[in-house]
Amino acid sequence: MKNRLIWSVAVLFVTLAPLAGCQSEGPAENAGKQIDKAGRDLKDAVNPPGAAEKAGRAVDDAINK
Repeated sequence: MKNRLIWSVAVLFVTLAPLAGCQSEGPAENAGKQIDKAGRDLKDAVNPPGAAEKAGRAVDDAINK
């Protein structure tokens, strides 16, 4: 009985632990996103993305919002 309780608590913790993360973005994360966007824009200026890459980015952007 004691092992079952410990196992249940461990499974519950592992399941819920990712949900406890911080949801607010700090200034460093915002700066990092701006740097990533600038790098992507520079790459696109040199080598424009194709239709498949544009569609993939749209899906990624929708998931990240």
